[in-house]
Amino acid sequence: MHYTHIVFDVDGTLVDTEYAVLHSLQDTIGTLTGQKPPLEELTFALGITGEDALKRLAVSDIPGTLALWIDYLRQYDDTTALFQGMEETLSALSQKGCRLGVVTSRVRDEFEKEFKRFPVRHYFDTVVCADDTEEHKPTAAPLLKYMELSGSSRSQILYVGDSRYDRECARNAGVDFALAGWGSHLKDCDAAYCLSTPTELTAII
Repeated sequence: MHYTHIVFDVDGTLVDTEYAVLHSLQDTIGTLTGQKPPLEELTFALGITGEDALKRLAVSDIPGTLALWIDYLRQYDDTTALFQGMEETLSALSQKGCRLGVVTSRVRDEFEKEFKRFPVRHYFDTVVCADDTEEHKPTAAPLLKYMELSGSSRSQILYVGDSRYDRECARNAGVDFALAGWGSHLKDCDAAYCLSTPTELTAII
């Protein structure tokens, strides 16, 4: 087996959260300013930490605004779901002997609260969240932290993600990258693997 560690991003890769993330951010900015920006102006927030997104929006009270954003995000829980075929894919990879991990831009508390709703948390041995590293995607830091915690090496890991931040994180860490085409808006692949469905992962392991 070439890859023994398959590491996943969460939003747009494991879970379809785009509608929830963008609409809750739109609601948050609307509450702060009295005017909701168009959704297309907020897509930059997909794939980076909430703190980084709010910094780009020049928000002054970032902790308070993050809390407000998370409150709004909870109201969209019924719009989020695992991507079709994901649960079966994780089961198949686990049965093949792969160790599964997560590297996400979500903070730990937010990740655990959101992810416990889905029946797949038990598949993931090592989870790296935004508050586990000082630097975040697109730097190599999150994947380097994963290697440290899991005892893995670059050549053993395949990182699966949907955004350019995921791709650059993998590249900066010297790790092979698979583009999650089922959740990505990237027009170019530029990855070791360009996948259309989660189940395609089982064929390359």
